[in-house]
Amino acid sequence: MSTTPFGTRTQSVPTQTTSPMPYGRYRAFPPIDLPDRTWPAARITHAPRWLSTDLRDGNQALIDPMTPARKHKMFALLVKMGYKEIEVGFPSASQTDFDFVRQLVERDLIPDDVTISVLTQAREDLIERTAESLAGARAGTIHLYNAVAPLFRRVVFKVDRDECVNIATRGTELVMKYAEQHLGDVEFGYEYSPEIFTSAELDFSVEVCNAVMEVWQPGPGREIVLNLPATVEVATPNVYADQIEWFSRHVDHREHVAISLHPHNDRGTATAATELGLMAGADRVEGCLFGHGERTGNVDLVTLGMNLFSQGIDPKIDFSDIDEIRRTVEYCTGLPVHPRHPYAGDLVYTAFSGSHQDAIKKGLEDLDRKAAAAGVPVAELDWEAPYLPIDPHDVGRSYEAVIRVNSQSGKGGVAYIMKSEHQLELPRRLQIEFSRTVQTHTDGEGGEIGPERLWEIFSAEYLGRTTPLRLTEVVSASSAGGRDSITARVQDRGTERTVSGEGNGPVSSFVDALSGLGYHVRVLDYAEHALSAGGDALAAAYVECEVGQGDNSVVAWGVATDANIVTASLKAVISAVDRAIG
Repeated sequence: MSTTPFGTRTQSVPTQTTSPMPYGRYRAFPPIDLPDRTWPAARITHAPRWLSTDLRDGNQALIDPMTPARKHKMFALLVKMGYKEIEVGFPSASQTDFDFVRQLVERDLIPDDVTISVLTQAREDLIERTAESLAGARAGTIHLYNAVAPLFRRVVFKVDRDECVNIATRGTELVMKYAEQHLGDVEFGYEYSPEIFTSAELDFSVEVCNAVMEVWQPGPGREIVLNLPATVEVATPNVYADQIEWFSRHVDHREHVAISLHPHNDRGTATAATELGLMAGADRVEGCLFGHGERTGNVDLVTLGMNLFSQGIDPKIDFSDIDEIRRTVEYCTGLPVHPRHPYAGDLVYTAFSGSHQDAIKKGLEDLDRKAAAAGVPVAELDWEAPYLPIDPHDVGRSYEAVIRVNSQSGKGGVAYIMKSEHQLELPRRLQIEFSRTVQTHTDGEGGEIGPERLWEIFSAEYLGRTTPLRLTEVVSASSAGGRDSITARVQDRGTERTVSGEGNGPVSSFVDALSGLGYHVRVLDYAEHALSAGGDALAAAYVECEVGQGDNSVVAWGVATDANIVTASLKAVISAVDRAIG
């Protein structure tokens, strides 16, 4: 064995061994012949046109599709954020989708600067039904698609190339026919997707799209959207960029074509594929908030928009309250956003490593010094801080979550001790909030905080407050006809009062009851679990509440334990109110 000049043995290079997996069943995607590609030298300098397909592609992939009420909530969020093109459903495939589109139109819920889009296959009865759904809208787009890849032509639809082209052109003729019959007063647009574009022959995709345009006749004031989906992601992102640039060079009427991207995330590179596709000349992007959609999902519109923002480019979408966006999407979809999700996850602005925390702390202190010297707020300085690609304040987050100190560094941290020693499974944002309280005590007391002292701090902060409110008794709780009602006795600043309320659950009913005393409370998050097993088991409830209204509102967590989970939940609401006000 040889040695280095320092007296240590030379390290051999580790070698991976052959895996037992049947990799020989698969073939690499062939490269695109584009030796003079120009996209690698291009830069993204502005936001593309965005289309949200949360209400169509995102919704159809949910285990439990959205109810009408949740669809309306999602639509309102998308409008509020600034999306101007929204695909609202597949009305010919679902009566629920048809009814939702009609509600948007008939209730005048679509702003004048928003265009809705609806998807259809190339069958005549479906196209007519689709056109009927848009009747009366100010502006609407029919989006027609058919699969063009060889595997789908051969196995799924059993058509040759000519028959595939005929499906697309005949479908376009029918769209124009029924648009003329039903949509004479609508600002009408047309979108065509050669589905499975990334697995199709490029020359054939161009042939199909050119044939469609021969029917549609694009020109000045008569755009066509050609949507080029990575329906299934099959290659590296640079290949998608090559496909987009090749298509853009060869398609007819390019000046009247909006080339649209619709990447899925099967290989985990949808974001990169989209960004390279924009560099290759695409004009428009379709995706979903937080990457919802079939299988691994559509490209994530939040990550794409915030990536632009982090490069000093206006995304033309408002992400300034990222937590509210996340809460709404989680409510509408019934699916959680991962704690590590870019820009929006609970942990993305948090460092557990001591060296990371130290670097971030020093970076923030440096910004404070620069701001003081310049006589301006930190928010007006160019952003530059270790480990933080953006200022968390710009998306409604706080620095406290970023620089919280783990008083049990190396021993699992505050959250670990609370769970292992006290059986409390604190939600992520409560961990952040409580860590700030712990930090206050470590700064004042010094030294290590053990499990007993940690419990004392927690109890005093969350379990021991009785001002201004204290729950004395749950008089009655009942449920009928889908509505819950509750009557309880509380002490309000020392005066006992009986309050009653209604809602869609005990907590909602209790919040309604408290409004009668002048307490404005909105529940943002809720969690519960058993602390022990058996007939005398205790339950723990955690409630995150916004207490107050407007600029005077305060967000605080409340915690309570009780043998009765309903009582624990109500006590937790009281705890949040007392902490916010007291």
